[in-house]
Order: sequence, then C-alpha cells, then structure tokens
Amino acid sequence: MEFVSAAAEGRYAALVRAAAESVVGLDFDGTLSPIVDDPEQAHIHPDAADVLVALAAQVRAVAVVTGRPARQALDLGGLEEVADAVHASGKDLYVFGQYGNERWSSDQRRIVSPRPPAGLASFERELPRVLREAGAAEAWIEDKGLAVAVHTRRLPEPTAAFERLEGPVGELARAHDLVVEPGRHVLEVRSPGMHKGQAVDTLVELTGAAGFLFAGDDLGDVEAFEAVSAHGRRGAATLLVAVASEEQQALAARADVLVSGPDEVLELLRTFAADAEALRA
Repeated sequence: MEFVSAAAEGRYAALVRAAAESVVGLDFDGTLSPIVDDPEQAHIHPDAADVLVALAAQVRAVAVVTGRPARQALDLGGLEEVADAVHASGKDLYVFGQYGNERWSSDQRRIVSPRPPAGLASFERELPRVLREAGAAEAWIEDKGLAVAVHTRRLPEPTAAFERLEGPVGELARAHDLVVEPGRHVLEVRSPGMHKGQAVDTLVELTGAAGFLFAGDDLGDVEAFEAVSAHGRRGAATLLVAVASEEQQALAARADVLVSGPDEVLELLRTFAADAEALRA
C-alpha cells in the first residue's frame, strides 16, 4: 500500500474524520476478488466478509459497484450473508451491477433492472463471424443479459487477440447503437449512457454522503474516479484507491493510494475502519 503524495495522506486523514458520513465503493473483479481465467470462478477474497462488516460499522454505507450482473456478484461474493450482518447494525450494503444498470440493497433485497438494450441480440448473433475473421474464434463470449463480454484471457496470446478484436468488435457494436467498455483482456458491449460514475452520484444522493472512498482496477472505474473527484471539488472528503497492474495503468495517475491487489485493498479497508473507530472512541 502506497500513498502517492503527502496530500494524499492528508485526504486519507480527512476521510477518517468524516467516516461516519462517508460511503465506500468497491469494484469486484481485481479489487475484492483476484482476476482469474474464468470469471464465474472469481470468488471474493476469504477475508472480505469480515472486513466489509467491520467497515460498515464505521461508515454510512458500503457499495459494490461492478460490471458483473448483480446476481452474479451477490452469489460469488456471498454478499447477501454480508448484508444480513451489515443491516443488523443499522447500516446499508448496496450492489450496483452492470455498471449501475442494476441495483440491489440490503434494505429492499431485490434486483431492479431495465430491459436488455435494443440491438444486443443482433450483435450477439453476428459476433462469432467477427471473431472468426479476426482469428480469435475461440474467444469466450459471456452473455450478461444487459451486455455481452468477449474474453481473450484464455487464448494462447491474450493481449494480441484483444488488440485484434478491439477494432472490429467496436465497429459491430456501433452498428447496433452499443458501446464498448475495454478491460483487462475483455471487451464488454452494452448500451450507452450508464457508467460507474452515475452509480457514485446515485449513492451520494441516496445516502447524503459527505465523503467517498472508491477502489477499482480497470478502465470501467475511470468514471467512478472522476465522479468522486467532482464531489471532492464540492467539498466532500475523498480517497481514490487504484489496484495497479501491468495490464492496466489507467487509474494510477488519478489515485491517492496504489495497492497491488485484493490483499492490500482489504488491508487498507481494515486500517481505515480501525482508524475511524479509534477516532470516535
């Protein structure tokens, strides 16, 4: 765990002081769960449940904001059980799935979701042809309901395949009025307009938060970082935490804290909760 500057350390101290009025937002893959070849096997870090419950006791709310479907994040993270403990203490746990298109909370316990975007079914029917023409026919296609993800991580040369696919998959997406969200060896195709930054804004509106910590690892988290920074410019206490990796460095220049993976994310959250509790004692 590394603070990027003395100013970043100051922002951490300010957020500790504002913890009771703050929200902690966390990506799932690469942040709470290690990156794995098969996303359906990306189970949450074994220490995460205890850390999230302890953290929730010190802040206004905790939220998982992910590109995954909300149901998948709930199941792989055991988050409904975490929510039981969080809600029993009078706090809230939120899950924003598919970049904020889906919402679940420990209070309502149901997933609110829109219809799949127009054009997605046609895109998915045409996608295998595009993969064959790009020499990546074995890329794994994941149907998320509201989005389609093309994974190259399992291929012999995942980075080269990703680079070959980025152009033609983007062209096909645009033909169907969809957008592409590139990630770590994955291209996610979904409807335009919704992103994690809007999820951050929604959380601030729902909770009246005066502080916000967000931790993420990929391009899909950039808008969340930008939204948190905007709230900081309006006077909120903020802290941006980036999981640095060789595959993706987009967040590092925007971050206050750099960590190496889920182990260090949880170390930071554990320390933050302890510091907030000590200040209130």
